[in-house]
Parts: sequence; C-alpha cells; structure tokens
Amino acid sequence: MSAMLPSRQLWAQGPRIVAIGGGTGLSTMLRGLKKYTKNLTAIVTVSDDGGGSGMLRRDIGMLPPGDIRHCMESLANTEPVMQQLLTYRFESGTLRGQCFGNLLLAALNGVTGSFDEAVRSMGQVLAISGTVIPVTTTDVRLTATFENGAYVVGESNIFGFKKQQDCRIDHVELLPAHPKALPDALDAIAAADLILLGPGSLYTSIIPNLLVDGVAEAIAASDAQKIYVCNIMTQDGETEGYTAADHLAALLRHGTADMVELCLANSSPIPPELAERYRAEGAEALTVDRERIARMGVELVERPLASPSGDFARHDPDALASAVLDIYRARAVHIYGGSESYRIEK
Repeated sequence: MSAMLPSRQLWAQGPRIVAIGGGTGLSTMLRGLKKYTKNLTAIVTVSDDGGGSGMLRRDIGMLPPGDIRHCMESLANTEPVMQQLLTYRFESGTLRGQCFGNLLLAALNGVTGSFDEAVRSMGQVLAISGTVIPVTTTDVRLTATFENGAYVVGESNIFGFKKQQDCRIDHVELLPAHPKALPDALDAIAAADLILLGPGSLYTSIIPNLLVDGVAEAIAASDAQKIYVCNIMTQDGETEGYTAADHLAALLRHGTADMVELCLANSSPIPPELAERYRAEGAEALTVDRERIARMGVELVERPLASPSGDFARHDPDALASAVLDIYRARAVHIYGGSESYRIEK
C-alpha cells in the first residue's frame, strides 16, 4: 500500500531518515523522501576529483562540491530562477563547464572558512528540507585495487583503468586511511530511525563513506532499520557483470557483515530500446539473485521503482520514497503522530 498525503504537522514529526551515498542516485532519492519527512539527513562522500569539482579542488584547495550540490538542489525550496542558477553551467571562458552551484559553495567556503560551515550556510540560503553533511572534512583520495593486483589513485581514473585492466575491482581505500568522520554525521546515524545506503555508484559513491573512521561501525551499532537500495542497472567501468548479491557482498566487505538488514531492488522491466542502448555501453539490468541474498541473511523486497520515462534507467523519486516508507511503516515499532500518513504535497 502506498503512503498517503498527511498534514504538515505529521511531516514535521516524520521518521528520522539518514541517507548515505553521493551522486545522482542519492539526490534522486532525496527528491522523493523530502515529501514524507522534515527529519532527513544526507551524508555525502567527498572523494570526487573529476569535472568541475576536481577543478575547484585543484585550483583553490577546497573539498569537492559536486555531490553536495546535487543533494542541495534536490532538497531546496527555492524559486525556479534560483533552481536554474544552481544548475547553470558556463559555456565559455575559463569557467567553461563549471556549475554556478559549485561556485556558490566555493564562495561560502571562503566566507565561512570551513567546508562543513559552507555546506550548512548553503542549506540555510536555499531553505532546504533536511540537512546535508559531508562525511568528512579531510582531503581524501580514493584508490582502487583490482583482482589482478593493479592499483590506481583517484576516483576519476577508476573508470578508464578498469576498462584497461578488464577485471573486477577487489577493493577500494581512502588516502589517508581512516579519516575522521564529521561528528554531526555520526550523531545523525546514532539518532536515525531509518538508514539508507544507496542508490548510486557502488565503489565511488557509497562505499567511500564506509571507509571513513567510525561510520560503518555506527551504522552497525544503530537500532535503526537499515536498507541497501540497489541500482537499476550495472555500471560500465565499475560493476559490469555484478548481480544484486555481488553489490551487497562488496558493500558488507568494506563495511561490517551485519550492517544491512534489508535489500530493496527494482522489479520494473526496462524498455527494450533503453536496455539495448545500455548493453551497447557495457551495462545491463541488475539481476536479483534471490537465493544468494537469502543465504547472506538479508531480507529482500522487490518493488517497481524504475522511472517509466526518460533517456536513462533511473529510480522514480516518488516510487522509491513510497516503497521505502512502506517498508519502514511495516516494521516500525512507533507510528508517528498516531498515523501511517507521512507524505506532503509541495
């Protein structure tokens, strides 16, 4: 049964949800979840070193703003003109390819003197529904070691290097190892009613958060419901040939074995023409190997989560958020406000 439309009071009293990841997958999920609860926290990776984020990282020494900005855009409550400004990319000159939202966060980084304060200030400027927190303020680099022993440094280099090596990633690490987590991130995890990992790039958006000191342990120690949200498709240059259980096994291997209770996967078929396009790029619809997931001691829920339209196979924000809240309500000890209705229309 889908979640229903509630009052603003119930929205304000909704479950405390912590979503951990980065990239487009996390921001898509946040867009749906913000309609159900005000108590929403995104904990976001800061290992990106490519594109506009990489440019700012190299030029002014700030942490990469891109994944943070995507989350801010999803949670923002602003006029359409401001939304257009946040996503505007310069088309010429020295700023070509750079996004205005990245520059705004860079300016706030200079004004406040610290990246976490800049993120907090940007959240206030955009009147976001919820909170966005970088998982660490340490300047980290992501490294990948492949099954053949090859090794590469830098998130932006993993795709090309993997294609060259033509073998699976064995594990990823951060340099420096075990950076200190932002206290606010650990506090949010400890206070959560529901913790969501993914969707998003397995090795470059989700797992880097688990490599920050104390994060995986805090998730495992939490009494919250803990759900891994599977991607719709495998990812070329990262998880070709992976099943849902392969994703889950890699996640638990980099975190802790008891970190996830439930795996949420898509059951919607991918349109043939879209599937063919992905196949040509080395990706395919994720195979859900139910028996193996059961043997791992993780509950599996399959729901139709894919967006019915668009040029990419992505989650539908409303379908995903509705499924997550249905799962939460079915298992929650406490029903907030005496009602099962959490969603509010914008």
